[in-house]
Amino acid sequence: MKPEIRDAAAKRLARIEGQVRGIAKMIDEDRYCIDVVRQVQAIKAALGALEGVIIDDHIGTCVESALKGDDLAERRAKVEELVAVLGGQKK
Repeated sequence: MKPEIRDAAAKRLARIEGQVRGIAKMIDEDRYCIDVVRQVQAIKAALGALEGVIIDDHIGTCVESALKGDDLAERRAKVEELVAVLGGQKK
């Protein structure tokens, strides 16, 4: 992972962690259910955005390196891995 992506991911995760703690507090305070659900949705969106950043970096580093290399098995493995992740299948 590129250092700038790692740093950005760590910052995003810290914000998400704060959001999760906020939801725990909302539940402890017996806050309105829909408000809690909206916060859960916000966290899911934030995780989805983080996932996109990480996948983009993976394609630009690991996958690209494999595709430029001579090892056919490694190329196939990286592509299959990516298809499995994007398709929601377990590898």
